[in-house]
Amino acid sequence: MRNVKLLASALVLLMAGYAYAADKMPEGVQMRKADSGTMVLADAKGMTLYTFGKDADGKSNCNAKCAMAWPPLAAAADAKSMGDWTVVTRDDGSMQWAYKGKPLYTFAKDAKAGDTTGDGMGNGNWHIATP
Repeated sequence: MRNVKLLASALVLLMAGYAYAADKMPEGVQMRKADSGTMVLADAKGMTLYTFGKDADGKSNCNAKCAMAWPPLAAAADAKSMGDWTVVTRDDGSMQWAYKGKPLYTFAKDAKAGDTTGDGMGNGNWHIATP
């Protein structure tokens, strides 16, 4: 019986941690399970978010044609940073969300929510964004 209470307490704490993390995400961003079974960050449509290995912390290096294939996760002009989430200014002046300093993108070739076809693309420079 003691083990059951301990397990239940641990489960409550774990769920509270996920709820707290969700409260600290930009509106529309979510955590979801990808088709691969991995927990990933996703946009409001459930599309997997990615990071680009050639980005510098707080600076996107995916512009022009790159941004057509890898659309940035747009942030409103008045968006405010919160916890691990920051807003970066892109070369064109638009705003983009970043998680732990890494700008976030979707992949144009992901066909449906949960797809992760962009992982490892670009000579291994594109990675699934995980919480």
